[in-house]
Amino acid sequence: MGFVDHARDDAAAKAAADAYRAGRHVLTFKIVQAGTNSRSTGIMPGVGEQIEAIEAQGWYLDKMSAEALGGERTALICLFRRRP
Repeated sequence: MGFVDHARDDAAAKAAADAYRAGRHVLTFKIVQAGTNSRSTGIMPGVGEQIEAIEAQGWYLDKMSAEALGGERTALICLFRRRP
């Protein structure tokens, strides 16, 4: 995992921690995945790591949807809720 990957994970964790401290109960987070090919299946590098970074801050992934951004880029819109 490279420096950029760690920076993305750290940014996700910080946003999640800030929202948790602010007393938020819902967190919506956008994860942009570049370089995917819609004709293939497999692991989406960096996505799981960002989700894990957010969940480590006391959230759980409730729902997720995808948005095509053009080319090979996809945005995943993730709805997290605070753990009870």
